[in-house]
Amino acid sequence: MKKKIIFGSIGVALIAVLAWFGAKNSKSPIQYETEKPFKTNIVKKTVATGKVVPLEEVEIKPKVSGIIEKVYVEEGAKVEVGDLIATIRVVPNEQSLNSAKGNVKTAQLRYENTKTLYERNKGLFEKGVISRQEFETAELNYNSALQDLRVSKDNLQIIQKGSAAGMGNTANTYVKAEISGTILEIPVRKGHQVIESNTFNAGTTIATIADMTKMIFEGKVDEAEVGKIKNGTVLEVSLGAIEKKKYPAKLNFIAPKGTEENGAVQFKIKGDVTLDDEFFIRAGYSANADIVLDKKDSVLSIKEALLQFDKKTETPYVEVKTGDQAFERKDVELGISDGINVEVLSGITMDDEIKIWNKTSKKEEKEEE
Repeated sequence: MKKKIIFGSIGVALIAVLAWFGAKNSKSPIQYETEKPFKTNIVKKTVATGKVVPLEEVEIKPKVSGIIEKVYVEEGAKVEVGDLIATIRVVPNEQSLNSAKGNVKTAQLRYENTKTLYERNKGLFEKGVISRQEFETAELNYNSALQDLRVSKDNLQIIQKGSAAGMGNTANTYVKAEISGTILEIPVRKGHQVIESNTFNAGTTIATIADMTKMIFEGKVDEAEVGKIKNGTVLEVSLGAIEKKKYPAKLNFIAPKGTEENGAVQFKIKGDVTLDDEFFIRAGYSANADIVLDKKDSVLSIKEALLQFDKKTETPYVEVKTGDQAFERKDVELGISDGINVEVLSGITMDDEIKIWNKTSKKEEKEEE
């Protein structure tokens, strides 16, 4: 009797265990959500970093060396061609000054000598003692000596004062604007010494002037992208100093030679930027340019997150629903991508339901909890 009770208890326990396992195994399989393909516009872009700078920027250099006597404009001022920027007080070079004084004395002596000969020959010619040819030769020498004396005196004045008598506002000591625009920088002040621009020296920059209505974007792109762009490519320029605004631009220059930076080859690019009157764009603003590499309208697409890749061949594929939680692998041929959506050239249709392989239904997630 006791044996029957024991075996009966064991049987009941086995039935309970089997029932528990059966209940556990009877839970529904993992429920995957699905998503259908769709049509959308895809724009493939790359980003170039750089800055906006004026198209025309001119450095104004002095024509004589000396000391800044007065500056007439300030940074940010608008000027026209010919407007006075500064005046220079000449500090003559001692060697040049002595040489110029010597040339004046030599020219003065020659002038006085030829003048005496000219007056003498003039009297002789009037009396018929010498020929006309002899008189004209004396007259020519006199006029030549007079001209040399004037030139040597002018040179002496230029060395002493920076200009000759009668030059007025065209004197070399007057520094003027050579283009119309905005004064970007005046690196000198009254009392600063400046050096003229010559063969051996670039000269001191007195002012930098630029036309701020004509700006360009200067940036760099990676060698992997440079082959995909060309002159005329459309850019969208966003400035670090101005939020939520983009300026249209058009590419007009791609450097023929790259430079290596941090192990990558970069190519300089330039593009004309179209401005408006909403904001004043300052030279040197940091900027990013979105470059459209490719664009397709209304193409069959899926989210890139739906893609899976074969571990051996790296072939892209998706899993298409064929029944209740039954899926079939389908290899796909891909087109362009914007990083979120990708074009599908073949392999699926608009009616296919594609498995979201990394996301299960909320119902299943609750059951697992």
